[in-house]
Amino acid sequence: MAQRLELCSTGDVAEGAAIKVEAGDLALAVFNVAGQFYVMDDLCTHGPGSLSEGYIEGDVIECPFHQGQFNIRTGEVMMPPCMIPQKTYAVTIEDGKVTIEV
Repeated sequence: MAQRLELCSTGDVAEGAAIKVEAGDLALAVFNVAGQFYVMDDLCTHGPGSLSEGYIEGDVIECPFHQGQFNIRTGEVMMPPCMIPQKTYAVTIEDGKVTIEV
């Protein structure tokens, strides 16, 4: 059965920025891209980099560890050395809160 997780307030994530949120055993990166919110696993699929600490340009996040890139909206690999897409989560905004289902 799916569980709904409230991650943060929309005001916690500035436009063009990301924050790391730990919910249960998940470490997640919450992104604000032009007022739209996106969530993916925070740990890069290639190494120990925290994507919430990476460089954001438009809808692309660059891992601070090895400079691989992912599409924030889809998790798709945009630049090697990453090979495995990031897991993303469908986001719902409820009463100003960013929530996902897991």
